[in-house]
Amino acid sequence: MAALKLAVFGQAPFCKEVTEGLADAGHEIVGVYAPPEGARPDPLAALAEERGWPLFRHKRFRKKGVAIPELVDEYRALGADLNVMPFTTVILPPEIVDAPEHGSLCFHPSKLPAYRGGSAIPWQIILGASETAATVFRPDEGVDTGPIVVQKAGIPIEPSDNAVSLYFDKLYPAGVEAMLEAVAAVADGSATFVPQAEEGASHEPLLGVEHARIDWNQPAEIVDRLVRGCDPNPGAWAELGGEPVRLFGASLGAEDSGTRPGEILGLDADGRLRVALDGGVLRVAKVRIGDAKKVAAAESGLEAGARLA
Repeated sequence: MAALKLAVFGQAPFCKEVTEGLADAGHEIVGVYAPPEGARPDPLAALAEERGWPLFRHKRFRKKGVAIPELVDEYRALGADLNVMPFTTVILPPEIVDAPEHGSLCFHPSKLPAYRGGSAIPWQIILGASETAATVFRPDEGVDTGPIVVQKAGIPIEPSDNAVSLYFDKLYPAGVEAMLEAVAAVADGSATFVPQAEEGASHEPLLGVEHARIDWNQPAEIVDRLVRGCDPNPGAWAELGGEPVRLFGASLGAEDSGTRPGEILGLDADGRLRVALDGGVLRVAKVRIGDAKKVAAAESGLEAGARLA
């Protein structure tokens, strides 16, 4: 396998682990692009500083839709053979994406072409997908529409999964493996890029507070999926006394409560809040009321008989 000169764009532990794996495989990291410094240190940036790799922390690469020339020049001077984008939220101009000999590779946490977009993980839970995939593709001018080089499919989405467990327990390890495999295939010349089919393609919006509002008229399984998909962000919510009440750590019970959906039934033996649904009961481990901190349901002060609207 030929060693490649890699420019890495990303952040967080996932990107750090991918980059470590690439360096350990013998590739040269010629530049690391991480987010600007914030309240918390970024693991990828810390790794670059530790290894002595060139580190760049730009907030944006385009101004009014046009690539910033000095940043393009800075990038080109690195001489990268391939860009690797394990987890990046910044929008890169084609002057950078398409510049290297081998282009760019990007990770996406769904079975593309389904669930394109920046909130793929929660929407798969919310919309009831039964399985997901770790996909590596070559980005083009569309949103997650480029040809696929590696796709590790068949990752189950369980009825107990929320956005955190689906990512960290399943997509994270599969994604690291997929990224390393994709770069290795490019390096040894065996990579095959398969155009995405339009059949089964979908694009979901960024998940916002407006999508997380609970409709108690929906069947129990739909409410349960919404709560799990919005956990931890933005938190599925309803109202009580004019304040939003966000629900976390939910699971669905099949018993019929015999009362109006949204009504609080009290606590179960494990201290979880029981909320009536149409066709079941939602058990909730944690609650956040208004702007207060998230607390255990047993400490929330919510009482049986109150109804979340």
